[in-house]
Amino acid sequence: MTSLHRLRLTVLACTTGLILLCLAWELVLAPQRPGGSLLALKALPLIAALPAFLGGRIRAYQWWSMLILLYLCEGIVRGMSDASPISRTLGWTETLLSVLAYGAIVAYVRKAQASEAAQVSATAAPTAGRSAGSER
Repeated sequence: MTSLHRLRLTVLACTTGLILLCLAWELVLAPQRPGGSLLALKALPLIAALPAFLGGRIRAYQWWSMLILLYLCEGIVRGMSDASPISRTLGWTETLLSVLAYGAIVAYVRKAQASEAAQVSATAAPTAGRSAGSER
């Protein structure tokens, strides 16, 4: 298993964990209002990102390196300020998953871009050598 594949699986696991956490938190475990709250809708962007993550699209990972920080901020704020102990624990869990996802996303983008650059230079080097030799 390559490191890119492991990083992609880490991002997928953290994103899936965040989806499940958001839904369970806002619908069952510690909703803002009895019976659930509309804050569960915060899981929708995460659900929408899953197909792009599965496809390994670097652009999607780049966007999520910024957007995942919103979940990080929410986790920190709710971990420090919510009145319910379970809600605070869920906030810190969201923070942990967001940090892990962010790290894996950044590492994936770096490795994928380096891999692409290596492939481009490998295909360009023989072509450049042939054209330089033909000019003589």
